[in-house]
Amino acid sequence: MEWTETLRRTVDYLEAHLLEEDPAEGAAREVWLSPLYLQKGFRLVTGYSMGEYVRKRRLYLAGLEAIGGREKVIDLAYRYGYDTPESFSKAFSRFHGVSPAQLRQNPERLVPFLPLKITLSIKGGHGMDYTVEKLEGFRLIGVEREFSGETSYLDIPKFWDEFITAHCAPLWAGKKPETALEKAVYACNIGEFGVCIDDCAAPGRFRYLIAGRYDGREVPEGLTAVTLPDLEWARFRCSGPLPESLQTVNTKIFREWLPGNPEFEIAWGGNIEWYSMEKETSAPDYESEIWIPVKRK
Repeated sequence: MEWTETLRRTVDYLEAHLLEEDPAEGAAREVWLSPLYLQKGFRLVTGYSMGEYVRKRRLYLAGLEAIGGREKVIDLAYRYGYDTPESFSKAFSRFHGVSPAQLRQNPERLVPFLPLKITLSIKGGHGMDYTVEKLEGFRLIGVEREFSGETSYLDIPKFWDEFITAHCAPLWAGKKPETALEKAVYACNIGEFGVCIDDCAAPGRFRYLIAGRYDGREVPEGLTAVTLPDLEWARFRCSGPLPESLQTVNTKIFREWLPGNPEFEIAWGGNIEWYSMEKETSAPDYESEIWIPVKRK
């Protein structure tokens, strides 16, 4: 499905299922796309996570009902997905700036949040610096953690900071690798890749690995080995200090490259970030890449 149409259908689905428990998961099934990619693309294009969009739409509709004055707070809370009237009232007040009762007395304080209208303009996205390469399945080894699509933009950088502080900084300072884990980090260049894999049973969650190329050694405790399938990868080159260069290219992929792309569409629920191990990530000519699994239409 063409990317712009995918996002439009996603918004239509969310609007039709706003009061269901997890409309974001259902939207991914509706458009036949990995929740990981749909969440990422939705955020990059609209500026909202899918969960944030649903919450804001619910609170706007709850505000309209509060102005009408026909519903009790407890009824509004349960209708719009909150476990208690207290949690609903706090969210309502943060969004509208007033409580439901105050909004009833001051309807001009209502904060509008209307359904999104998706329009994308293509501005040279097909001129991006990328190559397409078919790779046989390969193995990686690394430190794994599960993340929520809602908070991953904040949580994954913290994960990297923890990993670098605990495992990389001592080796960079000249410490000789002694434990099996330290030897694997050193020998397999763990930190060369960041890998997202969308195969978690829990809705809205995915696996992320800080990884390197697996050399076949016994996997030490604390590390995980994974095998990626045979795939064709669109590899987008990023030049410049992190995270700005990577974020800029990532945004252009979803706002410019995917919309109306006549040749490729996403093929698998995962992606790879590649990081050069030769320079500091703050260097003006630092090299990194984003790998997107694709298939020809």
